[in-house]
Amino acid sequence: MSAGTSGRKTHADIPIDDHYTQETLDRLGWEAARDLGEPGVAPFTRGVQRTMYRGRLWTMRQYAGFGDARESNQRYRYLLAQGQTGLSVAFDLPTQMGRDSDHPLARGEVGKVGVAIASLEDMHTLLDQLPLDEVSTSMTINATAATLLALYIAVADARGVTRARLSGTIQNDVLKEYIARGTYIYPPRPSMRLVTDVFSFCRTETPKWNTISISGYHIREAGADAVQEVAFTLADGIAYVEAAIAVGLAVDEFAPRLAFFFNGHNNFLEEVAKFRAARRLWSKIMSERFGAKDPKSLALRFHTQTAGVTLQAQQPLVNVARVTVQALAAVMGGTQSLHTNSFDEALGLPTEEAARIALRTQQVLAYESGVADFVDPLAGSYVVEAMTTEVERRAAELIARLDEQGGMVAAIERGWPQREIERRAYEHQQAVERKERIVVGVNEFRVDGPEPKPQRIDPRLEEEQVARLRALRARRDGAAATAALAAVATAAREDRNLMPPILDAVKAFGTVGEIADALRSVFGEHRPASTL
Repeated sequence: MSAGTSGRKTHADIPIDDHYTQETLDRLGWEAARDLGEPGVAPFTRGVQRTMYRGRLWTMRQYAGFGDARESNQRYRYLLAQGQTGLSVAFDLPTQMGRDSDHPLARGEVGKVGVAIASLEDMHTLLDQLPLDEVSTSMTINATAATLLALYIAVADARGVTRARLSGTIQNDVLKEYIARGTYIYPPRPSMRLVTDVFSFCRTETPKWNTISISGYHIREAGADAVQEVAFTLADGIAYVEAAIAVGLAVDEFAPRLAFFFNGHNNFLEEVAKFRAARRLWSKIMSERFGAKDPKSLALRFHTQTAGVTLQAQQPLVNVARVTVQALAAVMGGTQSLHTNSFDEALGLPTEEAARIALRTQQVLAYESGVADFVDPLAGSYVVEAMTTEVERRAAELIARLDEQGGMVAAIERGWPQREIERRAYEHQQAVERKERIVVGVNEFRVDGPEPKPQRIDPRLEEEQVARLRALRARRDGAAATAALAAVATAAREDRNLMPPILDAVKAFGTVGEIADALRSVFGEHRPASTL
């Protein structure tokens, strides 16, 4: 960043100066009056609310879901009783990839990394006794996002909860699936249509619902560094805004409901700077590139989850310290909601005790540490402001490189961001193996001894889930379900908004896999470009 570097670098390879002064900031072109600003005012470097946590604490939204709908419902009710302030639903891989629990490809994966949801019956069980008009719900689902949102709305309709009172977020960020995670179904362009159909539907039907959570989390988990996380996430955001405008939506009609999802990693000051840089850069993008006028369109609101990839199976209790550092960085960086990982997640699904400790970590930060009493408490720090400016500059350069390739969708089709992430992941692993980067308990400070036993999913849960699904198909009105599924395929061919026919299909007890198959019959399936 300037002369006199110490030879050290951050995790994103940003050189670290011997010391930081006002001269450091001047060399970076930083002008406090222009760039730093006030909290709650564009470009939102210091936070999206004027009073931040002094007005309202971040939402404590612990991600959970495993086994069947009944077991997951019990965990949600337990977490709410422990003081959690929002729900966050994890779905199993078959649900994420549009396969019912009795599909041959689902065998052995039902309920393993999240809850198995195949039908409206499952969703009713999942949400049993949960106050949908009072609690905010986040659903981490992408390729089948429209269907899962339809299931949630159908439950609310059946209970008489008005759609206008539903609040929460559906991830609905399919681009990062092609970049980093892999739970896509259809090719990118029809998948983008599903995303914008949700935007259009929710604008009038569920105005308090966040229609997308543009996710850098999984990009970071795949091996990206902090700069790549910001750049690729915001580039995905640009692609979604462009797609929405292309189908006739005005930017200020949908942009206020966009939300983001970032990773909380170990390099504390770089992470704080990352969050602040992302806010500032997004505000400029929305104002200068898209001409947004509504201040809410310019404000980057985000959820943070601590970094799963940093959790270690060796000495797993040390993960409590890692999670605390990561959560503190997210709070100091101004997150709107937060999930703290459980210490035993490198071994298996979290136990109740581990999940409780993870939530208590947030509560200690909120109620005992004092950090919530200050708005952007690190503002003006030479180090933090220099790092914020440098992360922003480097991320903007990466976005410009994507623009030169025709934008993120075109770059994904060529495999460029995938290769860049793979390169950084390889470089990180080399640094760990050479002990240039220390991982406590893994390549240094190791001990021998027994480790805690992980929680396992009872295999009978899969058998019971499959039996329930088959019984549902046997007793539903088969003709009505078949007609509703055919209507989904017809709407896909005719380029009509897909949310209304999908909602009709789930109410006719069409399953997640059947709806996905109806769309597969029109859209086909994605085959990724080789990145070798």
